[in-house]
Amino acid sequence: MSLQIRTATNADCEAVVRVISAVFDEYSFTWDEGDYHADLYDLEGYYAAQGDSFFVAEQDGVVVGTVGLARYPLLEGVTGQLEEREGFIRVLGTDCSLERLYVDPNARRSGIGFQLVRHVVDLAKSEARTGMELWSDKKFVDAHRLYGKFGAKVVGDRICHDPDQSPEWGLIIELAAHT
Repeated sequence: MSLQIRTATNADCEAVVRVISAVFDEYSFTWDEGDYHADLYDLEGYYAAQGDSFFVAEQDGVVVGTVGLARYPLLEGVTGQLEEREGFIRVLGTDCSLERLYVDPNARRSGIGFQLVRHVVDLAKSEARTGMELWSDKKFVDAHRLYGKFGAKVVGDRICHDPDQSPEWGLIIELAAHT
């Protein structure tokens, strides 16, 4: 089976929604097309137009995974500390974040998640980013182990702004030595 990771376009929205909603169904999470998931219905407008990236993993022509990379100015402060910024708890010392990592439940345990994380971590490093913020539902234990393979450290937690008010772990991957 061949796996290709490529930049998503709006032509991929239906497949992206299929993958992510399958995970939401698996965990009995609430789907919110009009707010929390609105980005998935206009990938180009929410990501590329904002200077961010959204990728899909295709296996034999079928989308089986997703991941995004958001870029922003450095959140200055003590690296790894949490602080409220613009109404959200954020990880200081970061200038990018991993977003929307999901793998189709039927395609797991084949390295797709690892390759997607590696793709965005390598991209962030190539752009000389210094720290990557991740927020992950506390139920996603396998994802937390995966992030650990990239040096992610749990730095705290928060309640997500999703419809279920889900508890999340906050993690950081340090991408470059701090001066």
